[in-house]
Amino acid sequence: MGDPEVQAGRPAPRAVLRTRDGIVLVVGLVLGAGIFRAPQVVAGGSSSGTMFLGLWVVGGVISLLGALCYAELAAAYPNAGGEYHFLRRAFGARAGFLCAWSRMTVIQTGSIAILAFLVGDYVAALLGGPDPRPGLSAAVAAAIVVGLTLLNVAGLRQSGGVQYALTALEVLGLVAVIVAGLFIAAPAQPAAPAATEVSAGGIGLAVVFVLLTFGGWSEAAYISAELRDRRRGAIRTLGWGLGIITVLYLLTNAAYLRGLGLEGVAGSSAVAADLMRGSVGAWGAAAVSLAVIIAALSSANATMITGARSNYALGRDVPRFGFLGDWHEGHHSPRAAFLLQGGIALLLVAFGALARSGFEAMVAYTAPVFWLILFGTGAALLVLRRREPSVDRPFRVPLYPFVPLLFCGIAAFMLYSSVAYAGRGALLGVAVMLAGLPVLALAGRPREAAVNPPVARGTTWAP
Repeated sequence: MGDPEVQAGRPAPRAVLRTRDGIVLVVGLVLGAGIFRAPQVVAGGSSSGTMFLGLWVVGGVISLLGALCYAELAAAYPNAGGEYHFLRRAFGARAGFLCAWSRMTVIQTGSIAILAFLVGDYVAALLGGPDPRPGLSAAVAAAIVVGLTLLNVAGLRQSGGVQYALTALEVLGLVAVIVAGLFIAAPAQPAAPAATEVSAGGIGLAVVFVLLTFGGWSEAAYISAELRDRRRGAIRTLGWGLGIITVLYLLTNAAYLRGLGLEGVAGSSAVAADLMRGSVGAWGAAAVSLAVIIAALSSANATMITGARSNYALGRDVPRFGFLGDWHEGHHSPRAAFLLQGGIALLLVAFGALARSGFEAMVAYTAPVFWLILFGTGAALLVLRRREPSVDRPFRVPLYPFVPLLFCGIAAFMLYSSVAYAGRGALLGVAVMLAGLPVLALAGRPREAAVNPPVARGTTWAP
């Protein structure tokens, strides 16, 4: 079973990423604007401060369960296609193609549009005041997509350097919120001892928002072929990345809780801004808007980096999409894949601009398909363990098969919850995903997949 890239003599991904680089990418992906939006919903579903913080611990543990499954797959089958490659090996070409097609047209491009709209909303509010000009948010979102696409086309060194800077700035922003809440703000006065009734639905919604805030760690699978440490790089990247994120989330929410109290967090529409305003003044609240913009830009850039790699893998394996399979060896990037990804994201920005809320429209469009892919990847681990027992697995999931089964159950719950949240909006994303079936029929027979394609070594890219 040969490697199509090697057979054709085409440039391919090189092992240029250190574990540190992978950790920065994971932290940059996950630390988005969710930590500034989700806590009020989580507090509303909590009966006490202990429960509030405990839900964030649960989110970290659930994410770690998924990370263990992904780490085994990434170590056993390192490939730029990530989930696409795992699903293709486990369930065949149709399943793999639908995954890559969904990432190209729904998940990654929709996520980029979501983050671009988030930046656009905040920039429009800062520039336009209480009554920003119509279309300003969409114009800013389009400019963000174009700018980040061109940055990534320039090469991995350029986009990687920007990713390091953005991740450092967003971590510093969270540290500022933590310091303000834990050491500067006056402790919130305890509320009257009234019994707080919390429904199962409220707890379920809180868990949904916690897991959405932790979302993005799975993208580490798409850099598995570029990690220099094949045997332990994936688990170290995911383990350290999620560990850092969980600690930051716990400290940030502890700061919210101390400065505002549980009722104050639940009743706030901008929890970080309210905390900063009460502790350091109006300028601190304004600084939070900048922190949200930086967090969204960091996540958008990291999403572009990983998203283009599944497009590249599709072009490598499916002849009709062969133009996407060109890898620029000197810049360590799939340029055509970046350009197509940017073009589709721009179309989604235009679609979102026609909706009443571009941000919410894109969430409804992407969430159900995202959780379906995660469910399928957890199932792929179970299938490949049984079907390919002789494949070298440098890392194995502990407590197998309990861990992948539990992760699949959680992903199924999140799939149901996201459909319930999105309603009719979910249908469009699912319809676009299923449109990949006739496209595959027209695309022709994919090339044969290699178990572990040889990956050339190279120098590091990061500063």
